[in-house]
Amino acid sequence: MEISDENFRVWAERNQVYFDGVFRLAGPDAYAPIYSLISGLLHEGHEQVTFNLTGLEFLNSSGINLLAKLTIEARKIGDLLLVIKGTNQYPWQAKSLPNLKKLHPLLDLRLA
Repeated sequence: MEISDENFRVWAERNQVYFDGVFRLAGPDAYAPIYSLISGLLHEGHEQVTFNLTGLEFLNSSGINLLAKLTIEARKIGDLLLVIKGTNQYPWQAKSLPNLKKLHPLLDLRLA
């Protein structure tokens, strides 16, 4: 499944979720379809789920809140390994993504 508009695209392939573009959605309600898509994937029984954020140029505070909620959701599942792939190319990722480890200490964060 894919959710997109002219500025962004998010889609899932097997146990990987890809984020691409600029996410400036207007609050948590606007991010609800994305949350539903990814939350469903987290509960499909995979051993590992990867969020690939390397194409994500910008994410506003509501989007960062979305990632935090999904990280907590993954932590609650217990035997699910959550991997987040980011890039140092976008400074917000190097600043914000390490905070997700505070919510889920077993999170595998990979910044390249």
